[in-house]
Amino acid sequence: MGFEFVVCNVFLDAAIEHSKILWISCVKMPEKGGKAPEKGGKDAAKVAKKKRPVPTNFKLPGGVWRYSRVSMYFRKGLYKKDREGKKDKKVATPEKKPEEKPKFIIKPIGGEKNGGTRRVPLKKERKLYPTERLPKRKPFRKADAFKNHKRYLRKSITPGTVLIMLAGRHRGKRVVFLKQLSTGLLLVTGPLTVNGCPLRRVNQIYVIATSTKLDISNVKIPEHLNDPYFRRMKLKKKSKKDEEEIFETKKERYFVTDQRKKDQKEVDKQILDVIRKHPEKNTMIHYLRALFYLQNKVYPHKLKF
Repeated sequence: MGFEFVVCNVFLDAAIEHSKILWISCVKMPEKGGKAPEKGGKDAAKVAKKKRPVPTNFKLPGGVWRYSRVSMYFRKGLYKKDREGKKDKKVATPEKKPEEKPKFIIKPIGGEKNGGTRRVPLKKERKLYPTERLPKRKPFRKADAFKNHKRYLRKSITPGTVLIMLAGRHRGKRVVFLKQLSTGLLLVTGPLTVNGCPLRRVNQIYVIATSTKLDISNVKIPEHLNDPYFRRMKLKKKSKKDEEEIFETKKERYFVTDQRKKDQKEVDKQILDVIRKHPEKNTMIHYLRALFYLQNKVYPHKLKF
């Protein structure tokens, strides 16, 4: 049995070596530095064409380039060359360092156990610091004063335009615009005998300008009808002595001055003369008396004033 096992091993080794020789002879290994044989031979090489490299930037169907000039500038790395060129052009200049001022002064101090010297700061520090940052006030300039502001007036508002009041005790009433005052407010009148609105000032953001207009070119408005004229007089404050006489005296009230009544009649008379000369004077008087209001299914953005 031992002899047969040895003979079998010998035959197996011989068979393996023979198979290796056959495999090496069948496969030709490429030489060093040479190319491996192409599949299909020379005919396949003629058929196969070399693929052209696809450019990174090309025109899209709309005639627009895929990448812009700036993006290609960064894709190609041209910015690196520009940086290097700028560095070469720069000439190194010595920077002058500011002289540092001393923050402390050394002072001698007497006494054996006091150390001999002390560092005294030139600028004393604050004892208390605020816990919250308060806003700083800007310095006042004359150009920022209210009297120096530009005044604007809407194009739809001209002298004689009928306006609709939107705020205040006279809201909903139709008034006649006379002129714009120095503060930018509008001077209007009802007239008083028509709808109960006297001479008063109104901000133009609280009125609606209508297409109805009156010709007030011949109306003379007194020059003293300005902003100080309409300022309400301040009532006197009660002193401690007056508090004792509460039941004896009455509270002070504001009353219309005689000058104001005179000016109201003078202006209203001229405005009423203009209304009487209007071809539709009766309709105009009823129009100024009627209050403006909205009903159901009446939308202000669809109205033509």
